[in-house]
Amino acid sequence: MSTDVEIQPVLRNLLRSQRFAVLATDDHGQPFASLMAFAATEDLGHIVVLTERATRKFANLKANARVALLIDDRENKGSDTQDSVAVTALGEAQEVAPNAGAPLLELYLARHPYLAAFAASPGCAIMRVKIKSYLLVSRFQKVVEWHVGS
Repeated sequence: MSTDVEIQPVLRNLLRSQRFAVLATDDHGQPFASLMAFAATEDLGHIVVLTERATRKFANLKANARVALLIDDRENKGSDTQDSVAVTALGEAQEVAPNAGAPLLELYLARHPYLAAFAASPGCAIMRVKIKSYLLVSRFQKVVEWHVGS
């Protein structure tokens, strides 16, 4: 897998099949990880997550917008080292105003309808991560990087 034509379908399949990602933020120089429900745009350019504004992760995102999201398809078996695919999405997060974020929220709730009440709460923030690149790891050591928009 070395061309954009080959990597994009693998990324789309992984992002469609998985519902959760680990979001890594910077907490005053200390990495901070959070398990997040997510949705990705069809063009792979953005990932959407929701969070309460009163959380540590939200404060981290406001202080430093640079993030990493880890998404994988492991099954917690020994064979995962050879069979699983994992991707790290690198980008910058920003809160989106509710009006401007309506299409992103619709995309998110199509994948996570059980989070509708959470999404409607006044303290909930729609966070759009503009993806700069994806690092796809397969067969334990095979790494391919794809820059969005390239």
